[in-house]
Amino acid sequence: MTNPYQTYKQQAVMTMTPGQMLLAVFDELIKQLSLSQIAFEKNDIPEINRSLQKSQHIINELKGTLNFEYDISNNLSDMYNYFNYAIMNANIKKDASIIADILQMVTELRDTFSEADKLTRK
Repeated sequence: MTNPYQTYKQQAVMTMTPGQMLLAVFDELIKQLSLSQIAFEKNDIPEINRSLQKSQHIINELKGTLNFEYDISNNLSDMYNYFNYAIMNANIKKDASIIADILQMVTELRDTFSEADKLTRK
């Protein structure tokens, strides 16, 4: 028997617009970065590592969706590379302040994509 909640979640994902899907991916990235901040506060090294590695995986997935026929993709690629580099350094150095900076930038980028999605729907 299938799980009704799983069926609902799958249906919700399948009916998302590309803009909604992108925002959902950014929301998950923000969630993982926020979880790493909580783990830093608790000095939970395994959780810090897990959430930061998950964050890097999400960023790599975002980077993989870029269409380099558009100039902005090069800028986004550079930004994603920077995010990955900074997250890697935060994980190695166990420096939560780096994550705070990255989280702010990712949140601003997500908000920008949200506004662009709203404008394209009009």
